[in-house]
Amino acid sequence: MKTKLITREGYNKLKQELDFLWRDERPEVTKKVTWAASLGDRSENADYQYNKKRLREIDRRIRYLTKCMEELRIVDHSPQQDGKVFFGAWVEVENDDGDVKRFRIVGYDEIFGRKDYISIDAPMARALLKKEVGDSTIVQTPVGDALWYINEIHYGEEHPDS
Repeated sequence: MKTKLITREGYNKLKQELDFLWRDERPEVTKKVTWAASLGDRSENADYQYNKKRLREIDRRIRYLTKCMEELRIVDHSPQQDGKVFFGAWVEVENDDGDVKRFRIVGYDEIFGRKDYISIDAPMARALLKKEVGDSTIVQTPVGDALWYINEIHYGEEHPDS
């Protein structure tokens, strides 16, 4: 089960996507479906079939976003969080082999399309919560336990090195 948390930036992006789908893309596709339907035989009309399918995809996404946004809880950064890993933090970790990873801990609906975001439900994120710079943590992975050291914690929309 996914945790129903989201950052303010993530929520605004979902709202922007919903507004675009509802106000721009759906009316445009609806016009195309209407036009293609007016041409006659719908069974062999590729424009009609493609746009009808696209309209169903748009409607499905609109329903998902609407329901999702009602359930999500926006979590804003608080000054008391500074120095510790909490939701919304940019974290840099390193293992004994010198592998360095940088990522932001965010909600499930924010991770898609971003390689530098991980879900709050990920084992790495769960292991890092409430830790400070210099702390180490053991992360359970499918290949065994891995030891990671926290090098840096930062809050904000973008990582300072981005």
